[in-house]
Amino acid sequence: MSLQTTVAEILAEFQPKEVLVELDGDSTTPITGISAVETCKPGDLVFVDKSEYLEQVRARRPSAIVTSPAIKSTLKERQNFAIFVAPNVALAHALLKKRYADRDFSRSGWSISIHPSAVVHETARIEPSTVVEPRAVIGKNVQIGKNGRIMSGVVIENDVKIGDNVIVHPNVVIGYSCQLGNDVEIGAGTIIGSEGFGFAQDKKRRSYPIPQTGIVVLEDRVRLGANNCIDRAAYHETRIGEGTKLDNLCHVAHNVQVGKDCLLTAQLCVAGSTKIGNRVITSGQTGILDHMNICDDVVLLHRAGVTKDIEKPGVYAGLPLLPLAEYMKNAVVIRGAADMRKRLLRIEKKLDITPEA
Repeated sequence: MSLQTTVAEILAEFQPKEVLVELDGDSTTPITGISAVETCKPGDLVFVDKSEYLEQVRARRPSAIVTSPAIKSTLKERQNFAIFVAPNVALAHALLKKRYADRDFSRSGWSISIHPSAVVHETARIEPSTVVEPRAVIGKNVQIGKNGRIMSGVVIENDVKIGDNVIVHPNVVIGYSCQLGNDVEIGAGTIIGSEGFGFAQDKKRRSYPIPQTGIVVLEDRVRLGANNCIDRAAYHETRIGEGTKLDNLCHVAHNVQVGKDCLLTAQLCVAGSTKIGNRVITSGQTGILDHMNICDDVVLLHRAGVTKDIEKPGVYAGLPLLPLAEYMKNAVVIRGAADMRKRLLRIEKKLDITPEA
């Protein structure tokens, strides 16, 4: 993706924010692209967070790099590229690429406010700066803010409220009365406000649905990946807190409350009425039972299964859930269990001990 800027312009924008703190090199150097180290070329800006990339950078000759103070200190001689110093290279990567080389939605070819093939209820209120792509369906009393994009095949049911700068990817369904804040992004195929899984059974164990009439609330800066299912509450709301990001293929059940700035990765399954604190991180295929309480600053690893409340911040793993250090010790023991059994059988044979059945 091409761009037209200079080293000086990048520094002027990001040095006041302390994303970039220093420049070594020609400030007039033009920057025409942002690239990976492996494919960079003259004109490109690249991000170097490991010193072993430097040889490749010198060979490919990009126009500028962003690197850490530690790596910068190893570059004693004058380089043939400008050097930005960033306290956090990963954060600089995120913010600079977002600013200069993010996806350009106008390239989709759909740029008019509401495409003629979209079906929009006469009571819906959509800010003119928001684009509604082909075959989207927008229901009664829907409100959509500024600078959004509702992509092809999206269905937004009645009484939904959506804030500013919201991107809804193709074939998303947003159920009635749900609420999305500002700067939210919803991945393709995700369903927000699906029916919560609540049933009552009679004496013959026939199941009768309990109507799920609450809503889903996504606070500002929430990002949901592709093919998520976020169930509406039985009453009141299912809520995902500000800044939280969900990967693909996650399920959040009815009445769940997720805190702020969590990172929840693929195939997470959270059962109903669980409360998850702030800044919680889960690795793939984490499972959490219903009515659990997880405190702030917890990390869940290795297909963690949460079957009781977590009251202390820390890193946990496995099922049954254990603090990581204890889990790793047990894993070492289990790895050697087969050999230990063989040795024990040999000892029993020498001692003429008959093993118990």
